[in-house]
Amino acid sequence: MNIETKMSNTLRFLSVDMVESASSGHPGAAMGLADILTILSKHLIHNPKEPKWINRDRLVFSGGHCSALVYSFLHLCGYSLSLDDLKHFRQLDSKTPGHPEYGLTSGIEITTGPLGQGIANAVGFAMASKYARNLLGSDLINHRVYCFCGDGDLQEGISYEACSLAGLHNLDNLIIIYDSNNITIEGNTDISFNEDIKMRFEAQGFEVLQIDGHNFEEIDTALIKAKESPKPFLIIAKTKIAKGALELEGSHKSHGAPLGSDLVKRAKKEVGIDGDFFIPKDVKIAFESCIEVGDMHYKIWKNNLNNSPKKDILDELLNPNVDNISYPIFDKPTATRSSNGKILNAICANLKGFVGGSADLSPSNNTYLQDSLDFPNGANLHFGIREHAMGAITNAFAAYGLFIPFCATFFVFSDYMSPSIRIASISHLKVFYIFTHDSIGVGEDGATHQPIEQLSHFRAMPNLLVFRPADANENVECWKIALRAESPCAFVLSRQNLPILDSIGKCEKGAYILKDSTNPKIILCASGSEVHLALDCARELDKQDIPTKVISVPCYDLLLKQDKRFLETLFNPNVKILAIEAGRAIEWYRFADEVVSMDSFGKSGKGDLLFKHFGFSVENIVNIAKNLL
Repeated sequence: MNIETKMSNTLRFLSVDMVESASSGHPGAAMGLADILTILSKHLIHNPKEPKWINRDRLVFSGGHCSALVYSFLHLCGYSLSLDDLKHFRQLDSKTPGHPEYGLTSGIEITTGPLGQGIANAVGFAMASKYARNLLGSDLINHRVYCFCGDGDLQEGISYEACSLAGLHNLDNLIIIYDSNNITIEGNTDISFNEDIKMRFEAQGFEVLQIDGHNFEEIDTALIKAKESPKPFLIIAKTKIAKGALELEGSHKSHGAPLGSDLVKRAKKEVGIDGDFFIPKDVKIAFESCIEVGDMHYKIWKNNLNNSPKKDILDELLNPNVDNISYPIFDKPTATRSSNGKILNAICANLKGFVGGSADLSPSNNTYLQDSLDFPNGANLHFGIREHAMGAITNAFAAYGLFIPFCATFFVFSDYMSPSIRIASISHLKVFYIFTHDSIGVGEDGATHQPIEQLSHFRAMPNLLVFRPADANENVECWKIALRAESPCAFVLSRQNLPILDSIGKCEKGAYILKDSTNPKIILCASGSEVHLALDCARELDKQDIPTKVISVPCYDLLLKQDKRFLETLFNPNVKILAIEAGRAIEWYRFADEVVSMDSFGKSGKGDLLFKHFGFSVENIVNIAKNLL
């Protein structure tokens, strides 16, 4: 038996043993891909001793259900993943969860699981690499991005969006390996999927090659051609799910359940594997050769870095100084989407790694970086009308290691991005989301364009900070907080002009007293444009001898993190609290006795008239406040 076959069988049955040990998992895809990963291991440039080396090849498993294969590979290569870690697959607090999680396990490049996200992540890595190469030169950045995907990934629409961009930008550093086994959970793909994938990808600008995914020579030849191609490359590898699983080979029943101890014993006997979690010494040595190769490439890279005139640029990208930004000051009524555009440009002028763009809405989102060029020569990313891919691509920019990315669209279209925002939040990726046209203030475009439930949705998402500033200067203060945060942040911004507040308080704790009162009878809380409405209501209530306190809440998520003592400085005991927000706002009942909010979708009409129509008027809110008392 040659060494490649032994390596492949070791990968295959380590994965099977992990699933059997956990009595849970996905053996089929891992067994089917073991041959390709064995040969790819000879092409992949990485260094387990330097897992964050910026010029390493990136390897993305878009099908996160292949996690057992990923972990087996990382263990065999010498990453900090022990055999005990493999034996604790899918167990509580293990380093080997059911789907790969970025930041938890050394060698995992990105969190994958929701199908299609990983392909878009790989495109994002390739884009980030191409931009980094333009900034730093080809002697410092010349790595490749490899991505394994399956039938499910290619059925998700996000893969089409992302690969369209890959073709547009001719990402010749991207190699996608399609595990074409014609099986999904329900059975053969013929029941739901019959595209000509070769023609689809060629139409998008890829070079495509179809191979036998179990023929070592064909796999090696394909990878050589892919690395030499002047285009992004797709390898269509015809494989059998659960290769080597005897009567379950090729069956959809092998996808998401253990094979069973009896079958596993018989299958191991066929290939000469003796026992569970068995690793032959020569196989371990063969996989660990990546360390010696990686060391050599790393030393060459370090030498290039020491002699590079771009060394200072790399240092600046790796260590951004977010305290050295000259922010604009605002003194006239301004829509927060407009003030935000000026803030973005101020940040870009001071942070070389700040990059981003919009889903074809930069004139409306105010997100164009005026003093920069367009990708790949500059920081402006044009995503086109591809919100799904945009979110996942910016996740990859954040995970790449050099960049601070943002992306933008109308707030109502954030629904298209929810899966990628969720992944960013799970992974603590530093991504900034610019969402404009934040409420019924959008006006004439009507209910389809007026976000009602989105604010509550994203406030409910753990690890995501959602900022909704009340004016342009509060917007500045929110950005100062966001740039220091170790999590994704969303900015929810107005289309309409908002007055400049006379003064603002500290926003670090999510809320502050904007208008105080010695003995208030009622407290009004609001965010965004409704803060000004709350101030108008407070003035009217004061006239009626109802002393009123107003609290601005630019970040509800930060407010939730505060201790009881701080909350009592805001919310006087025994004083009624009325929250005002032009959205669903159900989360406000955590603090408020009553909430003036939306309980329906919006309508088409002028924004100021819609506010009145839906009860966001001084007269209505004053009456509600008085009734509450």
